[in-house]
Amino acid sequence: MNKPFFQRQRTEAEAALIDRFDQGDRRLVGACDLRAAAMRRFAEAGLPNRRVESWHYTDLRSAMRTAALVRAPETATLPGARECLAKPLAQTSAHRFVIFNGSFNADLSSEGPLPEGVSATSLAAALGAGDQDVLAALGDSGPGEGDAVVALNTALMQDGVVIRIAPGVKVERPLSIFNIISGGFAQATFLRSLVIVGAGASVVLDEITGVSVPDATQSNEALTVVVGDGARVDYSAQVAEQHEKAVALHSLFVMMGANAIFNGFCLTPTAGLVRRQIFARLEGEHSTISLGGLSLLRGRQHADTTLVVEHAVPNCVSRELFRHILDDESTGVFQGKVIVRQHAQKTDGGMKSQTLVLGEDASMNNKPELEIFADDVVCGHGATVGQLDKNQIFYLQARGLSRGEAESLLLDAFASEALELVADEEIRTRFQTQASDWLAARSGR
Repeated sequence: MNKPFFQRQRTEAEAALIDRFDQGDRRLVGACDLRAAAMRRFAEAGLPNRRVESWHYTDLRSAMRTAALVRAPETATLPGARECLAKPLAQTSAHRFVIFNGSFNADLSSEGPLPEGVSATSLAAALGAGDQDVLAALGDSGPGEGDAVVALNTALMQDGVVIRIAPGVKVERPLSIFNIISGGFAQATFLRSLVIVGAGASVVLDEITGVSVPDATQSNEALTVVVGDGARVDYSAQVAEQHEKAVALHSLFVMMGANAIFNGFCLTPTAGLVRRQIFARLEGEHSTISLGGLSLLRGRQHADTTLVVEHAVPNCVSRELFRHILDDESTGVFQGKVIVRQHAQKTDGGMKSQTLVLGEDASMNNKPELEIFADDVVCGHGATVGQLDKNQIFYLQARGLSRGEAESLLLDAFASEALELVADEEIRTRFQTQASDWLAARSGR
């Protein structure tokens, strides 16, 4: 029988994280009771390992032997942040909210007034003021409440941005949350942002994590999106290139009202270990959620996408499509669970994972699940793992293409089909460029 966590010796990283909270870091502003409860949950569970079912393919306890320090933003590192903001992935028409080394930074964010009907403040300011809307949205009764990484983020969240969109407002200009780690040394960040979209409003939301002067950083980021009745959110996320020993953890929480729409997509062309987990709850009837992603991995990179979509009410639709291209010794993980509660009749759900394996030592772990407690539903899931079709490669080579060109053409088509799920044209073009660059680098080796 496995010993309970409190009977096992804590790792150096676990002890350091708990001690960091116990010592009362001055950056941990407000929400004292919420933080304390979350840290108790983390202290009991510890960093997740293979014995935790939802983390079976990503052993975080082994990957994080030590805990990187949390460092305060320093003026000396600002040039690195501006360098990161000057990169092509940051060149968008969006209004930008910059979180720099764990703190919201107004100077690095976009100048000028916010779009009409949009307000924003730092998370630290909202928690310090005891904002009840924020505290309610970050409470421990929402999706993902049993996850140790979520509990750790809640306990140690430093800062982030809180964005509110008034009911009925159609935000024409995309809003971008840009998380930057800069400094050239291993450090940790615990970020938490919140977007509250009022009834009938609509917005394009873009989230980017960038690392300037990469090192073995450890980031634990979370974003909560509350979608009001009749509102629409088109969301995209991207993990920028990082150090091969970096650990990037990201949790997305989506809570949807009635007649709401949420389209989400993530591009992961990165290094190190990445875990993206999505917890969505459809709480109002006639809502639709679509989730997609594309992971491009090489070397010994590891990318894990784990999601839980809960249908709590009748007449809702959910769709999930995730694609991976795995080269060399990389590892991909897709775990998807759709839960249909007893009263959620007329649910329509579909989930699919598709992978192309290019390297002989690459591996893909798929675990799609359905938990259905209602009897009048249409739900299905599927997962495929394969290699490039030799007949298609031969066909293209017979028409004058080299083998490398033929492979790139087929891979580009596979990736582009997934990228069609990105609703915003500017963001989709950016993603397509990055995917093409990744493929070009592969064919040029």
